[in-house]
Amino acid sequence: MQKTLVTIAVAASLGLGATAANAATLDDVKAKDYVQCGVTGGVAGFSAPDANNVWAGLEVDFCRAVASAIFNDAAKVRYTPLTSQERFAALSAGEIDILSRTTTWTMSRDTDLGISFVGTMYYDGQGFMVREADGIKSALDLSGAAICIESGTTTELNAADYFAANSLEFNTVVFVDQDEVVKAYEDGRCDVYTTDASALAAERSKFANPAEHIILPEIISKEPLGPVVRQGDDQWFKINRWVYFALLEAEELGVTSANVDEMLGSDNPAIKRLLGVEGDFGTPIGLTKDWAYQVIKLIGNYGEAFERNVGVNTDIGLARGLNALWSDGGLQYSAPIR
Repeated sequence: MQKTLVTIAVAASLGLGATAANAATLDDVKAKDYVQCGVTGGVAGFSAPDANNVWAGLEVDFCRAVASAIFNDAAKVRYTPLTSQERFAALSAGEIDILSRTTTWTMSRDTDLGISFVGTMYYDGQGFMVREADGIKSALDLSGAAICIESGTTTELNAADYFAANSLEFNTVVFVDQDEVVKAYEDGRCDVYTTDASALAAERSKFANPAEHIILPEIISKEPLGPVVRQGDDQWFKINRWVYFALLEAEELGVTSANVDEMLGSDNPAIKRLLGVEGDFGTPIGLTKDWAYQVIKLIGNYGEAFERNVGVNTDIGLARGLNALWSDGGLQYSAPIR
């Protein structure tokens, strides 16, 4: 969502932060006693605060999982809301330890900005939302329609490519901030709202009458969304990557927050390794041997986090789809812990 385009010059300046000076993130995190997590200003199901400023969402849960692995305490996280324009600079400058903010993994970001993508927390794609009363059934019917869109993003470029490829008239109503885009659509200043399909579902869930708005069937791009860390600190990168893998491995092995204590007595070697009963897979990355046990006990596995935040029984109502485990026909796949 909100995928800001970054020029080579800006990318180079941001990338300068990825030096050996960044190579002690775990020590810094332990010294301040919390993980600083960069999040959205509020996308339901992914990262959003409630009325008491308690943050929740799938991407928030990733940061809570990292805190669980380090501190055995999921609450040791502080949140920094960032716009799409601010996010990479904040990470590069060390203002945050993890960027977990509906950020699409692209080659230019991965190679030009001095950052590393940890994994894909949500496989997404760009879609279109329209009012049901307008009778639009397909994105191919949108020629000449006024499209609310955020400027300076790949969302804008994706839409331009799609309209050009299908010989459709591309008519945009452009805004700098995503909140302005949503408000303009709600106020009827445009006919169509386009961004990642998960964000469309999240925003629709907050409308006064969600049923009056439909998301069209076409998905026009690949948007693998995942957490990001600075380059230059292999230990911190590996902590984050293996926390991500542990969430997936736990779901595949049937280990949940409810049964994890019982699973400590499992005869399954893979479960023993995951939970730290057999072998030591924590010390090499600066953690205790039971780090994954703590993650699962406090957060649950990937499936639990998905269903809790964005699943079919939430207001957002997203099916697992591509985000199902590989063994269930999806793309989510953990490297083995062994």
